[in-house]
Amino acid sequence: MRVGISCYPTVGGSGAVATELGKALARRGHEVHFIVTDVPFRLGAFVEHVYIHQIEPVTYPVLKTPPYDFALASLMARVADEYQLDVLHAHYALPFAVCAYLAREMAHHPVRVVTTLHGTDITVLAQDQSLKSIIKLGIERSDAVTAVSQSLVLDTARLFETDKPIRCIYNFVDPGEFRPECGRELKRHFAPNGERVLLHISNFRPVKRLHDVIAVFERVVRRIPAKLLLVGEGPDLGAAKRQVEEAGLGNVVHFLGRQDEVAPLFAAADLFLLPSASESFGLVALEAMSCGVPVVGSTAGGIPEVVVHGETGFLAPVGCVDDMADLACQLLQNDAMYRAFSSRARERAVNAFHVDQKVGEYEALYREVMAAESGNHAHPRPGA
Repeated sequence: MRVGISCYPTVGGSGAVATELGKALARRGHEVHFIVTDVPFRLGAFVEHVYIHQIEPVTYPVLKTPPYDFALASLMARVADEYQLDVLHAHYALPFAVCAYLAREMAHHPVRVVTTLHGTDITVLAQDQSLKSIIKLGIERSDAVTAVSQSLVLDTARLFETDKPIRCIYNFVDPGEFRPECGRELKRHFAPNGERVLLHISNFRPVKRLHDVIAVFERVVRRIPAKLLLVGEGPDLGAAKRQVEEAGLGNVVHFLGRQDEVAPLFAAADLFLLPSASESFGLVALEAMSCGVPVVGSTAGGIPEVVVHGETGFLAPVGCVDDMADLACQLLQNDAMYRAFSSRARERAVNAFHVDQKVGEYEALYREVMAAESGNHAHPRPGA
């Protein structure tokens, strides 16, 4: 198959999943074309059968900002025609699903549109009435729509009042890359005296509740020698640094900035913290579990579909930092319990969310839409 993929290039679960999906499809012999505004952050080194097409937006004095979305739709159409793409896979409803719909209407070669919903494109952007109708258009004009959790499937149907079928295909992890052994040296570097290492990785947006991460750690470190690693960048970075300084934690909290190679960081941790206010899936929780690292987090969104409370981690309501700290200490102070949670976390990641299984589900979906007569082409394509 020939698949075009569009996603955000910046740090975040949607871009990570889209990139890893493209790489996995290429390893299976498919031809993958990333049609993007910039190279996705996880693409890394050369991958055979992977091609990158970046937009070159037109600038003109009358335009205050370059028309990136229209330029992207046009590029999608050109790539679909030139490379005879079978599928355009849009990761995020806005702008990619809408751009893919426009591209399909412009392209002369018949191409199908698959949209994957990742979370804030639904739960946050849908609150803006000026965007809601265009997001709904992108969803309903797609040939197939997936969401990364059952929670997000239900949220989408409720918020958009749509009867468009939405299939849940969970996010995935490569257990060969995210494995417990890959962080031993790093663990000794950050915890030379055997301290417990707690980790949080995100884009530091308010929804991630970085202040709760630090509040939980502050309570834990009073009872257990520990270090906290904060990986990422974003709007809450400055406030987080002030919070750490005011709490006198500067010597035990490390801000590591943006990191592209995160598997060793996960494997160096003893516990992953994810107290988000909203989380459609929680890819970072899955990657932690694949490294044998239990998760303490909130019950928001799709997190309970990934982290099994009392088996692979502990969950508490959003904002309950005292409960989260108590549960973290319970795990970290009981070696037998910790070993059991760690083993079950790895086992669940490998058995329920393996990359090969989920990529196979996407392949089956592509074949399904390619074989079906599309009911979305109400108008003939240009030149038809």
